[in-house]
Amino acid sequence: MSDIRLQVKNVTKHFGINRALNNISFNINKGEVQALIGENGSGKSTLTNMLTGIYQLESGEFILDGQNIHPKNQVMANNQGVSIIVQELGTLSGLTVAENIFLGHEDRFIHFGIRNTVAMNNEANRLLKDYGFTHIKAQELVDNYNFEDRKLIEIVKATYFKPKILVIDETTTALSQEGREELYKHMNRIREEGNTVIFISHDLPEILDKSDTITVLRDGEYITTVKSRDVNEDDLKKLMVGREVTGKYYRSDYGSKISDEVVLSVKNVTVKGKIHDVSFDLHKGEILGFGGLSESGMHEVGKAIFGASYDREGEVVLANGTHINDIPTAIANSIAYTSKDRDNESVVLNQSIEDNIALPSLDNLTIGKTKFLSFSKIKEFAKKFAKEMSVKMVNTQQFVSELSGGNKQKVVLARWIGKDSNIVVLDSPTRGIDIKVKQDIYQLMDKMRQEGKSIIMISEELMELIGMCDRIIILKDGALKGELARSEDLDENSLISMMV
Repeated sequence: MSDIRLQVKNVTKHFGINRALNNISFNINKGEVQALIGENGSGKSTLTNMLTGIYQLESGEFILDGQNIHPKNQVMANNQGVSIIVQELGTLSGLTVAENIFLGHEDRFIHFGIRNTVAMNNEANRLLKDYGFTHIKAQELVDNYNFEDRKLIEIVKATYFKPKILVIDETTTALSQEGREELYKHMNRIREEGNTVIFISHDLPEILDKSDTITVLRDGEYITTVKSRDVNEDDLKKLMVGREVTGKYYRSDYGSKISDEVVLSVKNVTVKGKIHDVSFDLHKGEILGFGGLSESGMHEVGKAIFGASYDREGEVVLANGTHINDIPTAIANSIAYTSKDRDNESVVLNQSIEDNIALPSLDNLTIGKTKFLSFSKIKEFAKKFAKEMSVKMVNTQQFVSELSGGNKQKVVLARWIGKDSNIVVLDSPTRGIDIKVKQDIYQLMDKMRQEGKSIIMISEELMELIGMCDRIIILKDGALKGELARSEDLDENSLISMMV
């Protein structure tokens, strides 16, 4: 009996004139975790989206256990034994947790044309309990849960029926360490049952630790498949980029004094049920980090600073005395913010790259002293900053919805680099970003710091907090737990001991 679970044969895909995949062929075996890696825009998500029915197969074949499959949608893919946990939100607002888990499979609970909602909720609650997600209730609307909890719901949705192939597309970057450990547990279970995981991640240590084999794509081309035990991080970087990746990664300076000049003060900020009595100062030219577990409240801090928490109490005050209570005031006073929930809060998916990059800067892209927009200025502005962030695109007229997750993030960052904001709040800035662009973002942050701009970086990636920040504030249960200064001796355990 063959060990091959899936044959990918001569798969090609175009988006307009842009070729996303070019005649890709390789095999995936039973009972293994096979990682799929490559730079942003290399074709990873395009390939797996076709396999799982999100995109339509243009040409080529997917052969699963000897049978040709061509799913037209995710429900059909599920019925053929293939499921996916997508990079962004994969749950539908307006539906309950149970309705999301059993979406497309509601017929299990329909008798004589009537849906047995009680039975559906009971089954969903049983699954949630089995998975250890007892804080999530089947009968509640999915909208009542935060980004990470909705990803946990997706784990249940994608795995409860024991698919032959589970695709995990950049999911770990959306999860805290506890959520990641839960996902790893289910990956191992799937492998032990003789089924297969296709694992997409830009975290190379995670790839090496959690996968059995690694397939590399570059610019829509298949490069190679290697055994994880036979390669190291540098080998993978070279295969992904096509050359050695050199130069600085994190900051190399230590012992620099933080400026005494305070540019922003947060005073006794409370958001009911999320953060309580949070106070701190942000200094000129400082990178201030925030870390914590998923429910620590650190993501709410970013929203509160940007005026996006409408039930906020307390004060966010600039050095000139301006109070930031809403988003227009924040933008008008040179504050930028990128959300962890990129698709819903940071980009307009069904608008062009040009529109997204130019949006916060429209006041500066007018004709002369008039208020009329200059479309030539908008076009040149978008081209300039899309190029600066190396966005892989057909042109700036392309819709953001057509971009890979990493390239969407580049558009978000291009928008605020173009705005030239003095205070930048970055929530999970490198989520879904490949190794080379991460390096570019870190160097850009360091350059901004040296120019006197102030950055707040909220991250679940402990090493980037340690590597980039002048100070790190740890939150626990919505309150400030402690503060750590930049030091060569600082390690992940120092942060974790404060978080738990």
